[in-house]
Amino acid sequence: MEKYRYCTPEWLEESKQRTISQPKFQQQLSKLSTKVFYRIKADPDWGIDADIIFGGVVDRGELLELGFYSEQDAKREADFIMAATPQEWKRLLRKEHKFLTEFMLGKITLEQGSKVGVLGVAPYANTFIEALTQVDLQFPDEMSPDELEEFRGYVNEFRSELGV
Repeated sequence: MEKYRYCTPEWLEESKQRTISQPKFQQQLSKLSTKVFYRIKADPDWGIDADIIFGGVVDRGELLELGFYSEQDAKREADFIMAATPQEWKRLLRKEHKFLTEFMLGKITLEQGSKVGVLGVAPYANTFIEALTQVDLQFPDEMSPDELEEFRGYVNEFRSELGV
């Protein structure tokens, strides 16, 4: 199985294509219309030199967008922006922790939107996580030092190209 590196356009694009191609996701999200964005806080030890934001746009269960956003675009478009360290996001994506618990403990912070609104979206968190983990993910702490440096360069390159 091909590995996808966490926090790359390839990961998001493959996740989007797989999600769109599986009706179960649209069925599970059929009552949901939202724009949820996630800030991955900078961590140079993980090859992430500056915060990065990705998000998903869902309309009545249909995934319309899944990609990276600039700070300005995220603030303008998002219903919710939630932030956490890359390590915290990894624990969620590896299903070691639950979203609602981490949110209530303050490990995931709400930067934009209402807490009541997040609680309305929270029941769909497992479906979002499942959509993002349909591929074999490799996280920066699982890379060799050479792979990590190559990853850092790649992240900086695609961010510059995408303006994010």
